[in-house]
Amino acid sequence: MKIWGVTGWKNSGKTGLMERLVSEFTARGLSVSTVKHAHHVFDVDHPGKDSYRHRAAGAREVLLSSRKRWALMHEHRGDDEATLEELLAKLSPVDLVLVEGFKRDRHPKIEAHRAETGTPLIALEDETIHAIASDSGAKAPGRPTFDLDDTGGIADFIADRLGL
Repeated sequence: MKIWGVTGWKNSGKTGLMERLVSEFTARGLSVSTVKHAHHVFDVDHPGKDSYRHRAAGAREVLLSSRKRWALMHEHRGDDEATLEELLAKLSPVDLVLVEGFKRDRHPKIEAHRAETGTPLIALEDETIHAIASDSGAKAPGRPTFDLDDTGGIADFIADRLGL
């Protein structure tokens, strides 16, 4: 599987760019999966539901299945957070995995950047960032800058770099 990341500081446009890239690549006939890192506690389940009750009772994993989808929830129960490599190994094979977050991992990335956040470019300190997607034309030496909304151009760049 080919892997490409979208990174950036909070409110930089990462999720919107991810959403547009998934749509763009699937429209091009590629199979795409995503991995999203969350820095906070999150839950995809709701108190009172059967699957929530299973987890609350101590189950390490709960697989919830229906006619339309299935979801596997895994509780760390004191174990370390899974690495990106471990998470990628759990995915079914696809043409492209887009990764949101995981800025410290060593896969190739594009940095989403919005001027209004007032944050510096991560790319200035990180050689795994191969391009910038910005609303202000922010630049990093030796790397192209795309308009944050130039989804086709960004997808072309990623596809070229990954040989898709």
